[in-house]
Amino acid sequence: VQLVESGGGVVQPGGSLRLSCAASGFSFSTYVMSWHRQAPGKERELVGTITQSSGSTNYADAVKGRFTISRDNAKNTVYLQMNSLKPEDTAVYYCSRKRFGIDQYDYWGQGTQVTVSS
Repeated sequence: VQLVESGGGVVQPGGSLRLSCAASGFSFSTYVMSWHRQAPGKERELVGTITQSSGSTNYADAVKGRFTISRDNAKNTVYLQMNSLKPEDTAVYYCSRKRFGIDQYDYWGQGTQVTVSS
């Protein structure tokens, strides 16, 4: 199993970024996928999840209305579109695979840094 994030960078407040996570080594379309983030000095937190067929997404209150998770099962890729970015969104962003039936994540990518700064 491999998860590889890309698309991070430095952006000004109010800007946008789209992160990608390319998955391999498992049946991607059968798993719920998630994005988490970890800011300096803080615990890792869940950003949101997307179900197998993209029928349902859930988001943390801090990003609701600004971030959108989507997936392309034909490309084995999950995306995180981030709009109206704020300095407090600065963090390392990770994609992860959710285990079946329980609220745990068993595989993680290496992370991609997002910095929101003027």
